[in-house]
Amino acid sequence: MFFRIKPSGDRRYLQIVENTREGAKTRQTVLGTLGRVDELEASGKLDALLRSGARLCETAVLISSLRAGTLDAVASRRIGGPLVFGRLWEETGCRALIEALARRRGFGFSIERAVFATVLHRLMISGSDRACERWLEAYRLDGAEALELHQLYRAMTWLGEELADQSGATRAARRTKDVIEEQLFARRRNLFADLSVVLFDTTSLYFYGAGGESLGRNGKSKDRRPDLKQVIVGVVLDEAGRPICSETWPGNATDVKALLPVVDRLRQRFGITRMCVVADRGMISAETMAELDARGIEYILGARERSDKEVREIVLADTKPMVPLTIPRARGKVTEIEVKEVIVGDWGPSAKPRRYIVCFNPQEAKRDAAMREEIVRSLATKLDHGDKGLVGNAGYRRFLATPREGHFEIDPDRVAEDARFDGLYILRTNSKLDTLSVALAYRELWRVEQIFRTAKAILETRPIYHQNDDAIAGHLFCSFLALVLRKELDERLAATGLDPEWADVVRDLDRVEEVTVDQQAKRFVLRTDAPGCAASVFKAVGLALPPLARHLPAATPPPAPDAPPKKRRGRPRRGATRP
Repeated sequence: MFFRIKPSGDRRYLQIVENTREGAKTRQTVLGTLGRVDELEASGKLDALLRSGARLCETAVLISSLRAGTLDAVASRRIGGPLVFGRLWEETGCRALIEALARRRGFGFSIERAVFATVLHRLMISGSDRACERWLEAYRLDGAEALELHQLYRAMTWLGEELADQSGATRAARRTKDVIEEQLFARRRNLFADLSVVLFDTTSLYFYGAGGESLGRNGKSKDRRPDLKQVIVGVVLDEAGRPICSETWPGNATDVKALLPVVDRLRQRFGITRMCVVADRGMISAETMAELDARGIEYILGARERSDKEVREIVLADTKPMVPLTIPRARGKVTEIEVKEVIVGDWGPSAKPRRYIVCFNPQEAKRDAAMREEIVRSLATKLDHGDKGLVGNAGYRRFLATPREGHFEIDPDRVAEDARFDGLYILRTNSKLDTLSVALAYRELWRVEQIFRTAKAILETRPIYHQNDDAIAGHLFCSFLALVLRKELDERLAATGLDPEWADVVRDLDRVEEVTVDQQAKRFVLRTDAPGCAASVFKAVGLALPPLARHLPAATPPPAPDAPPKKRRGRPRRGATRP
């Protein structure tokens, strides 16, 4: 039933109408006409009627008051993130795997709940485990209400704990987290898993302290903080962008030595016997490519076009025309690139040719040219005010020349040489894929780079307070699990035709709350509305929103204490007071 205003000429009448279904049709029946709307409002009869009825529907009144912001809440907890990611946590198998592994140990708390709380913290806001303990107070996370900071630390240490059996270890020791990664992959493996293209990239995360026993080391910092100790984190994705595994190495580990251990692990521990490895130019070296060739591993690696003599003098000098390629992107956008193949060293049956793919992006070329023009313009202005402070600036130094007078000036040859590489990137491959497929496979590497850019907060998790390798490795592994859940959610949203911004997903889920209120000696739990894309996210993961209101049953009074035993009267039994 519902109220309906029925117009009749210049007048409007308030009616009570009921919907009834007759077969496939719906019929509306007027149960009563209450009178003219203007007269009801003027006399106050409508307000009196609604107040009288409100006594019989206190839930509707509570919901209305909640939306109006006039309720005094006993407690308020955020539920959107825990419900959505809790469902994905279970359906990806993360919960069952961790519970099964932890069952072998005698922990006095739910280590699975501690790990999930940390993963959820990475997804919603990220930060240290100290911050996670305080952050949990605002969320309803079943089973995690009593978690304390030392238990979160114990969970991180367990995840990063070295295994007694180190068979199959490569560059890093095998830890508990490696077993979880391998079992998660086994759950979704199919018959074509050994034909995968695997994408690999690394980043560095720095500490404000000493780090662990071996993970905290000074090295080449991608954050431009060489003064701080750091740890190297690598992530391996499959061709669809799903995380396969992660690697954690000391901060002084070099990228050129990172690729082969990853390949070894994928073969030995994941059973991927055939693969095409796609990695950036930081992974390339003559030794690495020779070893991959010897093992029969296909690769697509970014070449160092500026420093590689063969690329500069032979590959870029090739005059064959390029083939245009249009790559569809999210939200209906496209990327236009041009590609061509160049074979070097094909000089006879005993020679081993080297295959290069030259790619040109016109949009990137325009951006590179505009950026260089701005740098040169700024450099010219600064040269007018002195040149001594310019040598330490790497962006300026590559365009400077030193004339005989001893003063710096802009070198037009260097500017022209730099323009030669606008929008270009060169690939070195031994793959049998066609030219366009190689270019597309390398373009997929942006998935890893996008993870390191847009999800930097998930991976950084700074500040890291842990002081031993086990806890640091476990702390960073929770970021990997967060990426697993995020990718799963992205795929489910895409399957329903949705492509919301990640920041919008987190914000809207965080605004779904449950509010506990007391009303006339009764306790109710009310749910706020699901704003923005929150309702669509719930639907995409196959999860129904909780009811808008539910009544909590009255607490059962504690049982009355047993009556004290009656005192015995008369003379005590023999032996009651003496041995």
